[in-house]
Amino acid sequence: MTPQQVSRTRSHLSDAKIPEDLASEKTSTATLESAVRRARKRLLPFLLLMYVISFLDRANIGFAKQALQTYAGISPKAYALAAGLFFLTYAAFELPSNLILHRVGARVWMARIMVSWGLVSMATMFVKGSSSFYVLRLLLGAAEAGFFPGVILYLTYWFPSPVRARIFGVFYFGAPLAFIFGGPISGLLLQMHPVGTLQNWQWMFLVEGTLAVAVGIWSYWYLDNRPKHAAWLPHAEQQALTEALLRETPQDVSHAASDLSHILRNPRLLHFVLIYGLLQMSVYGVVFYLPSEVSNILHRSAGVEVGLVSAVPWVCALAGAFWLPRIADATGLHRIMAALILLAAGCASFLFPVSRPAASLIALCVAATGLIAVQPLFWTFPTSYLSDRAAAGGIAIINALGALGGFVAPNIKVMADESFHSGNAGLYVLAGITIVNAGLIAFIRTRPLSKTS
Repeated sequence: MTPQQVSRTRSHLSDAKIPEDLASEKTSTATLESAVRRARKRLLPFLLLMYVISFLDRANIGFAKQALQTYAGISPKAYALAAGLFFLTYAAFELPSNLILHRVGARVWMARIMVSWGLVSMATMFVKGSSSFYVLRLLLGAAEAGFFPGVILYLTYWFPSPVRARIFGVFYFGAPLAFIFGGPISGLLLQMHPVGTLQNWQWMFLVEGTLAVAVGIWSYWYLDNRPKHAAWLPHAEQQALTEALLRETPQDVSHAASDLSHILRNPRLLHFVLIYGLLQMSVYGVVFYLPSEVSNILHRSAGVEVGLVSAVPWVCALAGAFWLPRIADATGLHRIMAALILLAAGCASFLFPVSRPAASLIALCVAATGLIAVQPLFWTFPTSYLSDRAAAGGIAIINALGALGGFVAPNIKVMADESFHSGNAGLYVLAGITIVNAGLIAFIRTRPLSKTS
């Protein structure tokens, strides 16, 4: 064979490898995509159900507010304090709960969380006054602590970062769904003819708490801790998903941020805590008071009609949580979109109290949509910087300290209303906080953390 023939043969063999490599890469990509689709269909509906129940059990006091005042003698100030007390114990137990979940696995720990909070929620039917209401809200916060950051952490075990915003977005369907379906259900339970010796509001807590216990027991048999434990996932897809998640693990960040003291001194993570805390103030300013504000708009007491109208803003939020994270994933403009969404929500919150009924409802729709849709975008930032044990600790700290905003929101509203002798003053304060927070999101640094950052 001549040198020219040898050269041509080598060139031909080299060229022949290219389609083979491309085919292998395409097969690997297709396997990973199939694994993500299968995991999404298996896990997200169930996690979504869990989140709907959790949000319903922490926020159903918004529908019981009038009944608690009438039958248990709960004053507006006591109601605001009790609504916020939930977040004190919730924040206190977030970090240990998430670290335990990381150690023992989601299936055991999620089951424990749901069963315990369901039992406490059921016990709320026995409230006799402010003291018992305070105690039960504190117990509910301790019982539910770790659920939300646990699910966020759990999703990082299953889904690579390029698809996380839309995955988080689907999970965030839980909040609006809780009000779309929970609002009318709570209203119906409050309006039905009393059965036995229990009042309607007591039946509401009993029914919704029992649902949490049942789903918690089911979760133990349904959830798998990691892709490698999932018998429903073919071996090739298990391997593709595991390898994809390992490739994007930022080892230097995990090492640097696994120490709790480092996390608490890290300015980037403190920035996240501040943003999330202000965001929760805005969210729970809507959650705890939307039913009563709708009641004022309609000039009706809490019931089916108020429940149905209260669901309208959350239907809009559902659409926002579906589309906006997908647009952000497609464009890569997570930070800019998050800032603009929050700015729109803040402006709508300003307009709501001074508008006519129809305009007020539209403003509520914009505010609720923005406050729900911005959260899955927010969580793409810390989950991109943290992994493994660092993610367990960091996500829990962000959620725990940030959730204190849920304690501050109802109390700052009452204080502002009393200080300015206006029922709208607190709403204006929370609207201003939302706009300030849009600026804080706009200045999030997007380059990865380093050990020295």
